[in-house]
Amino acid sequence: MKIDQLHLKAPGSWINDPNGFIYYQGEYHLFYQYFPYDTMWGTMHWGHAVSQDLIDWEHRGIALFPSKGYDRNGCFSGSAIEAEGKLYLYYTGVKYEAFNEENVHLIVDQRFESSQALLVSEDGMTFDNLNKKRMILPPILDPQQGDRAHTRDPKVWKSEKGYYMVLGTRSEGQGKLLFYRSEDLLHWHYVNSYSRPDLGHMWECPDLFPLTDQEGQEHTILLMSPEGVHEGALYSSHALCSLVSFQEENAQLEITKPFQMVDYGQDLYAPQTNLDAEGRRVMIAWMRMPKRVESAGEKPWIGMMCLPRVIEVTRGHIYFRVHPQVMQSFKRELSSLQELDYSKPFHISVSFATGDAMNIGGYRIALEQGALCTDRSKVFEGLEGSGMQFHTPEIGSACKLDIFVEPNLIEIFVNEGEYVLSNIVYGLRSTLSSTTFFKVWVQ
Repeated sequence: MKIDQLHLKAPGSWINDPNGFIYYQGEYHLFYQYFPYDTMWGTMHWGHAVSQDLIDWEHRGIALFPSKGYDRNGCFSGSAIEAEGKLYLYYTGVKYEAFNEENVHLIVDQRFESSQALLVSEDGMTFDNLNKKRMILPPILDPQQGDRAHTRDPKVWKSEKGYYMVLGTRSEGQGKLLFYRSEDLLHWHYVNSYSRPDLGHMWECPDLFPLTDQEGQEHTILLMSPEGVHEGALYSSHALCSLVSFQEENAQLEITKPFQMVDYGQDLYAPQTNLDAEGRRVMIAWMRMPKRVESAGEKPWIGMMCLPRVIEVTRGHIYFRVHPQVMQSFKRELSSLQELDYSKPFHISVSFATGDAMNIGGYRIALEQGALCTDRSKVFEGLEGSGMQFHTPEIGSACKLDIFVEPNLIEIFVNEGEYVLSNIVYGLRSTLSSTTFFKVWVQ
């Protein structure tokens, strides 16, 4: 099924975390957590989409589904790596010990166990769920090491010293990372762990990777999504990132800089990265949606992905820049707003000084007290919680903005990715006004 929007969205029903994001045999592959039966979280499958350019995606159906005793209640999140031309898909298999008699897709009292599993695909298009799966790490039984239920989201990468895997878990009430190593991608042994007490109670979706800045300095970046870091907000779990020190020989991690939010709109979660065709480190993440979308001619759906973002480090700060393919897709500048079709994606370029503001169909953006601020209360009506107003850290008295608008998602790139602020919206009106000059670009 071809997607007619800028963002990858659910092909009907429910999606959440991106999984197995990889450039493989000339195409981008993005798998995702998928419940194909309703617009709710349930027994997880892996949906599959492919693209030539990270912009135009095509859904290819279900790749992974529960088929073994250890994954009978879900194929949770994971990653992909290529070896000898084959695609290795690592994921967390879940087996419930109790379930709701009225809805077998629901966990009861968190009574389940998690193991780490692998499916090998010969071509990245066919997935033998009956014969090509294997458990590679059994459930953790030692509570000092990790949690029997809450250990998940394997991210695998290759280095000069072999293959490494990082898992998110929890122990003694705090989040934790577990590191494993393998020589053959099949047999894994524990190497080390890292934890700290001030960052939530469970660490999900860890992603650790090297990155070289424009001055040639090498860095290591950690992305993860801790649970319980922002109590009282619309969501208590958020995606964070930091520069870290990592010694591969013994998998020794040290966090050397403060964490920053991946996205200050707070809807973004579970980011995953890989290298694009040009060798750039690219991130895609899930945009959480509190209610489903119902439009004529399509199945009700809930869940979509953010735009692909290139990660760079400049003067010790992690930037998330909109991918060049996205910018290149907006080729035509409008000479009049009368030409603008609000049902299709468009790109606004604008520079703000203190006091400047813009209203996009009821969604307000302003530069106030040195920070970029947004208010979606007019396009988030009927949804309770504190997730209406947002702001970046201090950016000063002026900034450059690249704003990407679609009917259910607005993404704002501040100063070419110094900060990003993205918000899910509902019911945008066909209006656009600003206190300062702006340009609008369409595809």
